[in-house]
Amino acid sequence: MSSIQDILDYQAKISFKKAFGKEYLPAQIGHKIIEITSQTTDLSDVDLVLVGCGEFRGQYIDGSYQDGPDKVRKELYELYDWHEHLKIADFGNIIEGATLNDTKAALRTVLSELNDMGKKVLVLGGAHDLTLQQYEVFKQAGELIDFSVIDMLVDINTHTQSQYDSYLMDALTSTSNHVRHFNLIGFQSYFVNPHLIETFDKLRFDCIRVGKARENLNEIEPMLRNSSVISLDINAIRSSDAPANKLASPNGFYGDEICKISQFAGMSTQMRSFGIYGYQPHLDTESITAKLLAQMIWYFVDGLSIQAGESDISNASQFLEYQIPFTDTNTLFRKSKKTNRWWMQLSNGRFIPCSYNDYVSASQNEIPERWLRELERLV
Repeated sequence: MSSIQDILDYQAKISFKKAFGKEYLPAQIGHKIIEITSQTTDLSDVDLVLVGCGEFRGQYIDGSYQDGPDKVRKELYELYDWHEHLKIADFGNIIEGATLNDTKAALRTVLSELNDMGKKVLVLGGAHDLTLQQYEVFKQAGELIDFSVIDMLVDINTHTQSQYDSYLMDALTSTSNHVRHFNLIGFQSYFVNPHLIETFDKLRFDCIRVGKARENLNEIEPMLRNSSVISLDINAIRSSDAPANKLASPNGFYGDEICKISQFAGMSTQMRSFGIYGYQPHLDTESITAKLLAQMIWYFVDGLSIQAGESDISNASQFLEYQIPFTDTNTLFRKSKKTNRWWMQLSNGRFIPCSYNDYVSASQNEIPERWLRELERLV
């Protein structure tokens, strides 16, 4: 049985509330948040644990361990708490290892122990190759998962030794592989080899470019609903809204859009590990990016609140049911009375997340692409 004491050796010892030198109002997050220390004895009623890891040596050989997570915390703690029934704990930061691999091993250990405790975790990075440590937790546990990445790039570079540029290769092609399904959300076509997207399509992975995603953000929610691991690189956000990223592009998601996507991540039924990466605090002269990341976390927690009130799909009384015949198939659609989210039933009886547009397509005697692709994965 895992315990808090098992992970404290990997914790940088600092009290953020004292370090920030601020008294928080009772309604602010900084007043409510639980600091995990040697005096913390029980996390049983905690809904989310924040873990910081400012490691950038995977991206820059001579990169320093940065205080980005602390800059985001400073902004987050000042926000007002609208989710009184949820409890958030802050582990603090992973202590910097002598080497990059030491830091990664410490992060993986902490994430694994928290997962064993049944805790949902939000990782504040750091370079995005730390995403692999999120995935390794489930690989080591032998769990088959859905995995989603929000990024303007596809980090599969076969011509480099750097894991920073190729971590997805390790996650998606290693033996043994524990990714049942992969989603790539927000990629920008001019930065991505089209043959790579074609390969993903043949593997029945779902890839949605940023322009398509922005046409109807609600179509992203079903993609994230079954994901256990979600990684968000802030290069998916346009540079004007998140300037503290050397790889930023003038195009990408707007700030309000990335907050909505973060809310979708929190609403995910299976979500257990959400990472936000790429923030470089020395570029954030006005703290605009830190403020946006703090607001993203606020919306993520809002998503957790919505998800906590959702009924299990097996509880038919909590859903509106629509029997739709399309082609030679009769398919049952269910709409939640609490959240208005949709599910559709496959021929094997299993329900999968879908959108209202999928229901409309079926009503017009068209096979929803989401339904068809899921059947193809079962073959």
